[in-house]
Amino acid sequence: MSRTFELTPGYAISRVIRGGWQLAGGHGAIDPQQAVSDLVAAFDAGITTYDCADIYTGVEELIGAARLRLAKERGADAAARMKVHTKLVPDLEVLPKISRQYIRGIVETSLRRLGAERLDLVQFHWWDYSQPAYVDAMGWLNEMHLEGRIRNVGVTNFDVPRLTNILDAGVPLVSEQLQYSVLDQRPAGGLTDLARANDIKFLCYGTVAGGFLSERWLGAAEPDMRLENRSLVKYKLVIDDFGGWVLFQEMLRALKAIGDKHGADIASVASAWVLGQPLVAAVIVGARNQHHALANAAIMDLKLDKDDLASIQAVIDRSGGLAGDVYTLERDRTGRHGSIMHYNLNAGRT
Repeated sequence: MSRTFELTPGYAISRVIRGGWQLAGGHGAIDPQQAVSDLVAAFDAGITTYDCADIYTGVEELIGAARLRLAKERGADAAARMKVHTKLVPDLEVLPKISRQYIRGIVETSLRRLGAERLDLVQFHWWDYSQPAYVDAMGWLNEMHLEGRIRNVGVTNFDVPRLTNILDAGVPLVSEQLQYSVLDQRPAGGLTDLARANDIKFLCYGTVAGGFLSERWLGAAEPDMRLENRSLVKYKLVIDDFGGWVLFQEMLRALKAIGDKHGADIASVASAWVLGQPLVAAVIVGARNQHHALANAAIMDLKLDKDDLASIQAVIDRSGGLAGDVYTLERDRTGRHGSIMHYNLNAGRT
């Protein structure tokens, strides 16, 4: 398996992307100097692509500082090899009145935080399809792409009908960021068909289900919903819809057996499975320290054989699966999945 993927001609990314959400402070206090050192360590391990968002407090600044350190210590060529993907997530309350000025303002803020003249990839998210201006917003992003302020434009968590609307409006998309795992195969099927027809690749988060796909939970009793953070609550709901705790334990045992064969852990096997799915360019994984970064880089060297894939598929085949298109459950603000989401996250951001 190659360690890089050419997302567009001349634009190569690492097949494992360093996620930035754990640096936003929700997982504990952040030491900025240590965080920058850890980001540089990921680069040295071969993870040369980073994911962040305008709503991840302080993360764009940290990644910008890491790129600046690379430039100072290794030179401009090294800094140029560091690719940064950010997300643009308008607040729910802004959607009815969203404007070109609002979109341009968020892009300019991200440029300033990252210390960049051009954003490598902007991934656009939209909370409420009853508000139709997402097509206009994508057009405004494309204007900045044509101006050279954005190199590539993508989306986050769009379903087939709305992705079709954007493509029909003539916006060239290179990628969709979405949730994909051995527990959640909603991107397969219609979305994969549409993406293949339009040369759109998948950048996948949730491949380890917030840490549930790990040795920590193998053989563990089913937890109640009083979990330590909202991410675990979210992925526990995914496990419930996958088929419940008993079937989840079967998946963990299958992944553990495969990992033992390859000298890998459960999380690495789970992420390698996603990397092997059609149209998947990269998986987005978090890392709490440099040791985790090295372990994550090893995912790019793990190749599952046909017996491994059959073992995983045998468990998937016993699952009812998550219902609907990509992000449909999470977008329903009255449902089990959507009711735990936070929809207005830009208040006070500068």
